[in-house]
Amino acid sequence: MKILIKNIKRLVQVEESDPVTLRSGKEMSELNCIDNAYLIFKDDKILDFGEMKHLNENFQGSVFKSIDAKGKMVIPAFCDSHTHLVYAGSREMEFFDKQRGLSYQEIAKKGGGILNSAKLLHETNEDDLYKESMVRVEEIIGFGTGAVEIKSGYGLTPEDEIKMLRVIRRISETSPLTVKATFLGAHAVPLRYKGKQEEYVDEIISEMIPVIASEELAEYIDVFCEEGFFTVEDTDRIFNAAIKYGLRPKIHANQMGFSGGVQVGVKYNALSVDHLESTREKEFKALKGSETIATLLPGSTFFLNMDYAPAREMIKYGLPIALATNYNPGSSPSGDMKFMMALAALKLKMSPEEIINAVTINGAYAMGISDTHGSIARGKRANIIITKEIPSVEYLPYAFSTPLIENVILNGKIVK
Repeated sequence: MKILIKNIKRLVQVEESDPVTLRSGKEMSELNCIDNAYLIFKDDKILDFGEMKHLNENFQGSVFKSIDAKGKMVIPAFCDSHTHLVYAGSREMEFFDKQRGLSYQEIAKKGGGILNSAKLLHETNEDDLYKESMVRVEEIIGFGTGAVEIKSGYGLTPEDEIKMLRVIRRISETSPLTVKATFLGAHAVPLRYKGKQEEYVDEIISEMIPVIASEELAEYIDVFCEEGFFTVEDTDRIFNAAIKYGLRPKIHANQMGFSGGVQVGVKYNALSVDHLESTREKEFKALKGSETIATLLPGSTFFLNMDYAPAREMIKYGLPIALATNYNPGSSPSGDMKFMMALAALKLKMSPEEIINAVTINGAYAMGISDTHGSIARGKRANIIITKEIPSVEYLPYAFSTPLIENVILNGKIVK
């Protein structure tokens, strides 16, 4: 069915011709918009858009379903390219451990953190894990997310990692979200391999990767390359094995220090390097000119009370930036992209245009879907947010706790 959205106050992130798939550096300040606009889509594809005065008169009285967006903004649905939203239970007690002065690493060393989530996940059957995760799926759709990358990593055994990835596949099959799956077996070293980290890496390479690839449970592979977790050498071995099975790397890098993760990610043509709180010119040089995008996770930085990534320096250097939630139970228990936009403005000092690009087209690039998602372009997926009546696009990060989304349209269907 054709749907017409008319009288749009501002149609945001428009690509009239030569659609872009990524915005880098100063290009991130470019944001094409049309005032007093219309948008037409049929089934799951965008057909046409433009100024209201150019809307063909034949459309006005046709059999379209019509939505009047007077006073409202229309923007592409958010693309959240880094989440861990498939998990069991919660970790609010660790939140207060942090308030008592324990570091993220100290909590992990005493069996908390990722290992705590792994224990809870092991004790939860697949159906219950799916049901619990679908509550979070509905939540993020309500926040305006239309595409999401979901990582495993709370299994840490072949059986439980596969269980997680099967749940992610069920989410993809039963929800309107566009879902990309990432295998993150190298999230932490399980207790059964304490003091034998290389043997756990062997298990990932010899037992997990072949099965996950043969069952087509993931497109990407990730490693938590950080002091106290996995080394550059571990990461090199895992990526070298994974690319032989067609899994493209992504990487957790430089969250807590200068880990070398950025450089090994670029070496293996990682789609994204994520976190990057500890990055400087050496990392910028590695990223410059590569096909790897920097993905910043300000929700995690906020929750852990850490120093924020140097976004302004990255943009000045000409790098592309995506923003994502890192939705997880331990370091970022929020899937609200609008809150991430507010943090990007307040803490990363990004402009409204840079922020919109980071949560739409660049987020789509970080998931490998920017040819179909992340902007308003003819032939792209009809994944769209209609806001409530608001004065400007800048109002979205400004009113960070106010519900401002009226409708969410995914695959051409109104889901909210």
